[in-house]
Amino acid sequence: MEQLADNNTRIWFDETLLKEDASHCFDVEFWQQKNAVLGSATGRGTTWFVQTQTVPAALRHYRRGGLFGKLVADSYLFTGWENTRAAQEFNLLHYIKEQGIAVPRPLAARAIRDGMTYRADLLVEKVDGAKDLVDILMQSPLSAEKYQEIGALVKKLHDAGVCHTDLNIHNILLDDKGEFWLIDFDNCGRRKGDSWKAANLSRLLRSFRKELGKRAINWQESDWTELLKGYEG
Repeated sequence: MEQLADNNTRIWFDETLLKEDASHCFDVEFWQQKNAVLGSATGRGTTWFVQTQTVPAALRHYRRGGLFGKLVADSYLFTGWENTRAAQEFNLLHYIKEQGIAVPRPLAARAIRDGMTYRADLLVEKVDGAKDLVDILMQSPLSAEKYQEIGALVKKLHDAGVCHTDLNIHNILLDDKGEFWLIDFDNCGRRKGDSWKAANLSRLLRSFRKELGKRAINWQESDWTELLKGYEG
């Protein structure tokens, strides 16, 4: 890993993946000038999909959600460079990838300090040809074997001591090769012990039930039993 630093900015990047100038890769205009913008998606903000020299990537600016996010859109309290959301997610993704778990590779992260607060950005590998579970289940049901694969993937994450604090079916992708991925590790981290794992699984179950009520996805309670079989091995 490499790092660029000046008085108010830190940039962390993987020189094996990012061949472009790391100081410019967080600016959408930079990619537009290279005719390298692949598309975009809107959520809390706009995620831009860009084509780097090595892999397609997703560029995201950190934004707050909820009511507080309407008051303070993208500023966070500064308590040290390594404590910034960008640095933490960048380092966590590297750790998870080292454990052999399917997550996007991080290319670069940036934090810009302004007094007592900071703003941040992250550039990660885009999982090409992938759809989230909501999109998948709106089209067709998954087999029992696929649910067991999801359970095994979550178990692997838990065995690595990582709690995905927003574990829901929007953050589980299925690519065109039939492989599942986990995404969006903002504000997640490593935890000790096992006491948190059941609650993390319950969060995922609530996500299935919530989407079933909202969108009539092709899911039933017995599918959860299959997922647990995969989790329990």
